[in-house]
Amino acid sequence: QVQLGESGGGLVQAGGSLRLSCAAAGRGFSSYTMAWFRQAPGKEREFVSGISWSGGRTNYDDSVKGRFTISRDNAKNTVYLQMNSLKPEDTAVYYCAARLPGTVIVTTPSGYPYWGQGTQVTVSS
Repeated sequence: QVQLGESGGGLVQAGGSLRLSCAAAGRGFSSYTMAWFRQAPGKEREFVSGISWSGGRTNYDDSVKGRFTISRDNAKNTVYLQMNSLKPEDTAVYYCAARLPGTVIVTTPSGYPYWGQGTQVTVSS
């Protein structure tokens, strides 16, 4: 099992940047596919980005392509989400998630058994 904890959220103006971090505790972090999801009030949780175990493959929702970048540091058991050119519609609670095998990036929440507690991102206009 792996335990996940997000940090880095906050309040930022439109056009600004934030970097989210997700630290993992437990064994085998480098074996997991990692992903970021977000959930705005009254909406379903949605896929933002995912990264394979080695970092060799990534996937992004169309709404964040070209603005967000996912990366991971397996030596630090951490996955990151660099968010640039933020928009008010990016406002949500952001969650990191983990699954095995680490070769498959699934875009639905049901595909991930391990979740962090979430971090709030608020983008003001």
